[in-house]
Amino acid sequence: MEFGALIKFYRTQRGITQGELAKGICSVPHLSKIENNSKEANEETISLLLKRLTISLEEMEEKEDQIKGNIKELSSKINFYLKDEIDDTYQKVENMAHLIPFSKHIYVCELAKYRYLLFKGLIKDAESQRDLLSKQKKNFSQHESYLFRYYNAIFLILQGQYKNADTILDSLYIENDHETTSGEFLYHRALVKSLLEQSGHAIHFGNMALQMFMNQHNFIRILHTLMLLGINYTNSNIYEEAQGCFQHLIRNAVILKEEKLLPQIYHNMGFLQNKMKNPREALFYYEKSLALQSNMNQDYLVTLYDIGELHYHLNSLEKAKEIFEEVDSLSKELGVKKLRLLAVFYQLHMVSQVKSFKYLESKVIPYLEANEQSDDLNRFYKMLADNYNQKGIVKEAVKYLNKIT
Repeated sequence: MEFGALIKFYRTQRGITQGELAKGICSVPHLSKIENNSKEANEETISLLLKRLTISLEEMEEKEDQIKGNIKELSSKINFYLKDEIDDTYQKVENMAHLIPFSKHIYVCELAKYRYLLFKGLIKDAESQRDLLSKQKKNFSQHESYLFRYYNAIFLILQGQYKNADTILDSLYIENDHETTSGEFLYHRALVKSLLEQSGHAIHFGNMALQMFMNQHNFIRILHTLMLLGINYTNSNIYEEAQGCFQHLIRNAVILKEEKLLPQIYHNMGFLQNKMKNPREALFYYEKSLALQSNMNQDYLVTLYDIGELHYHLNSLEKAKEIFEEVDSLSKELGVKKLRLLAVFYQLHMVSQVKSFKYLESKVIPYLEANEQSDDLNRFYKMLADNYNQKGIVKEAVKYLNKIT
């Protein structure tokens, strides 16, 4: 504890003059120096001054340990992703807010608060806390500086600034001994690589994070990492590994009562089965996912669209038409332009291929190109190339074939 500042705080709060507090203990100039931290006082003097303020030295030292313990507990709850317990622990930290400015842990505490706000998704509050910490960063220890930069990277991920986040994480990984990097850091490293579509790197860091989480018996983070690995194995066409990840996830999400993850797991398993050319298995998993999604949000819309595409390719055209009409309507409501364009294309395609291909070239392709949607683009380039080839318009067919990456 910074006892000088603490003594000054309580003396002022209780309306006691320096003379009244110092009487019989030390001189007023001596007390003034103690309060301004310009003189180191012995333990006996500090103890007597605190006693006159009705505070014991032992109590203050105990509070110091409590502050440290609460911060450690908060960090642990975040690392183990214990969402239902985190608020109670944070409240313990807040209950000691009046003492924290006098403790040795002031910056670690403020950094823990920043991490908590990011964990809760309170972006505006987190941004304010980041700005507050920026003004104090010159006073940070090396470890505090590391934490601040790491949490800034998480902030950037939440803001969708993946390249900037990756730059920070890459620097921290190089600067620090990566052998001692935490599972949480490695998970975020894998996550940002995944978001940048660097699946090989995402798998590398994801497996490192998974091993650490398994050693810690951090079961919820194991599920999150398996999801990340499953997605990136799928994108890398490593289907057996991807299927193993999703099967493990399905079994354990129920055991751990993480039912909220199941719709995402089933959706990703459906996507994997579709890539493996198993359309009926894909439909089975997509429908299981949709059945568990109670809110008609963007995730629901994506799954619904994928179901519509599968019905179209399975030649269940009436069902496909019904689904694409719903996708069209919901896309308007949610403001999801891409899926609205695609839904309209398929609705036209089931009525008139001529109109649908004109719409594809004039509306869908320009939008996908502007937004760099490479997977969808390759599929539709191929569709247009095949269409022109069938009509004998070789020049146009070659143009679209050359665009395929």
